[in-house]
Amino acid sequence: MITKDKIQALSGNIFEQVVGYRQHLHANPELSFKEYQTSAFVKGILTDWGIPFTEMADTGVVGLIKGELASDKIIALRADMDALPIIEANDKPYASKNPGVMHACGHDVHTSSLLGTAHILNQLKSEFGGTVKLIFQPAEEILPGGASIMIKEGVLENPKPQHIIGQHVMPLIDAGKVGFRSGIYMASTDELYVTVRGKGGHGAQPHQNIDPVLIASHIIVALQQIVSRNADPRLPSVLSFGKVIANGATNIIPNEVKLEGTFRTLNEDWRKEAKRLMKKMAEGIAESMGGSCEFTIMDGYPYLINEEKVTANTRAFAEDYLGKENVLDLDIWMAAEDFAYYSQVTDACFYRLGTGNKEKDTCYSVHTPNFDIDEDALKVSTGLMAYVALKQLGN
Repeated sequence: MITKDKIQALSGNIFEQVVGYRQHLHANPELSFKEYQTSAFVKGILTDWGIPFTEMADTGVVGLIKGELASDKIIALRADMDALPIIEANDKPYASKNPGVMHACGHDVHTSSLLGTAHILNQLKSEFGGTVKLIFQPAEEILPGGASIMIKEGVLENPKPQHIIGQHVMPLIDAGKVGFRSGIYMASTDELYVTVRGKGGHGAQPHQNIDPVLIASHIIVALQQIVSRNADPRLPSVLSFGKVIANGATNIIPNEVKLEGTFRTLNEDWRKEAKRLMKKMAEGIAESMGGSCEFTIMDGYPYLINEEKVTANTRAFAEDYLGKENVLDLDIWMAAEDFAYYSQVTDACFYRLGTGNKEKDTCYSVHTPNFDIDEDALKVSTGLMAYVALKQLGN
């Protein structure tokens, strides 16, 4: 009989091994769509354990563990594998060996944890019924997102899972705890690329020029009223420009200015309308000031929704495994995740794994050079996901 104690024991047995996996992956990060060594590492371990797998989306790996008892239930578990273009600031033995590339979003944790979960489930396959699909996904960090490609290539078919579960590190939550939110949880994200063109010239003769710097400034300020005056105030929306290039000088007005930004929200109808309004406003301002504006929008991930029943069940299983005091409520998170694609086509639950510890200095945010985790979190990440999978399968 499979019990919580048995899974916790198996998780404890493989803990040091999973820590080793995580440190190896952290030291050898690879950027999105270039996870060749990471993919080979995963495939090598699955091969050693006799877990069959297929390849997908170039570097993606999909393993399959079939329980030997009778059941037609199927569940998918997902981990992402790519790193970020960040120079690591941590002075640890496992710090990145690849200059300018770092696992600053915890995907090394996700991948090593799912390998640990796979080991536990593989050890128990004679004792449970149903099938677990292990999705090791590339390219979560850049558009169009590895999830969208894997879905197009059939990752949610043959066999088709009834639902999918994912976990993600959260340094704001203490290691040993996890967090859940039912319903809409994370935002959609679109990338904005704007080129404002005018007529450059000497900074001392503005009357002879059409200043694209001034035009771009008006556009940046004006677009904020799309959020403040057009959006329903009850609906979260974020518009931010993080890159402005006006390649002139103290006394040189350039011919053009480039802007790059992001727009995020939690409603698909408003998302579409906001983008229409932004483009119209930017182009109108530029024209009214004698210039022109090329406003390009790269559609990104949809919003992420946690299906209520699956999430309620997963949370209940987490409370059983960890204790109620270690399972927290989450607020809406305006960051984006390509796990959202899975949530749009099948029942999904995406929860947060606490990795923070003030004494160990692991509370830095994801996407920062100092990000690191309390590796005790790996005691939770492997066993909990195995427990949740077996419970969701009815074992």
